[in-house]
Amino acid sequence: MTASVTIGEFSRLTHLSVKTLHHYHDIGLLAPARIDPSSGYRRYDTSQVDVAQLIRRLRDLQMPLAQVRSVVEAPDITTRDQTLRLHLDQMERELVQTREVVASLRSMLTLPMSELTVEYRFMPAFRAYGVTDHVERDAIDEWCGVTFGRLGELAGRRQIAATSGATYSNEFFSEDAGEVVGFLPVAPDQEPADGVELIDLPAGYFAIARHDGPFTDFDRTYGALGSHVAEYCEVAAGPIRELYLVGPGETQNPADFRTEICWPIQQLPTLKG
Repeated sequence: MTASVTIGEFSRLTHLSVKTLHHYHDIGLLAPARIDPSSGYRRYDTSQVDVAQLIRRLRDLQMPLAQVRSVVEAPDITTRDQTLRLHLDQMERELVQTREVVASLRSMLTLPMSELTVEYRFMPAFRAYGVTDHVERDAIDEWCGVTFGRLGELAGRRQIAATSGATYSNEFFSEDAGEVVGFLPVAPDQEPADGVELIDLPAGYFAIARHDGPFTDFDRTYGALGSHVAEYCEVAAGPIRELYLVGPGETQNPADFRTEICWPIQQLPTLKG
């Protein structure tokens, strides 16, 4: 049996404030069952309680109103549940990232950064399968997943044993978007492949430091290496390179990641002062 209640009583039933119920009515998310034409008073049916409580829980999970609407107005349970699962999966990924950031902050508070080991290395020019894109910083994780998944599949199919990597333009850091090139070194006479291009990376000298562990505190190694280069080296033109010695393709445990950051420098580092 369904009963009709005032907006104040409906607020008590659902734990949604009257102000919130007014807002949901205004945006067409949760309209009252009827409105008195003379007084303008809103009345709700008790059959709407479940919908109101669902909306409250979704908002407690920080789901955007547009997605809440898609859940509430889903044509069937399957569609509704799929939308909910996608949001929950996103929240779980964000929770993992939050935990990693918290761990990184705790380490900054309690543990000094270990002394940086810097190696100077000359890298000859080489040919590679490459994927070049203009990438926004916020989309880099997704881009890397797709790009290195493609390169890893190529490496397995063509039996290429090489360390993949990427170059990052200055604009990627300064403008939060710029050219990124994912690459997989190949033989000079390597045949072309669909979905990638054959590129030639130039020779150069680099100051190199290895970052061990997840990418959450990647910036600390970047900061330490960049400071070392600024203090002791002459910077050369060209993008920074990253070499993924052990990455997500080899392990699911971020603590096992091993990445070399390669900062372009002139041939001979010189001490200043």
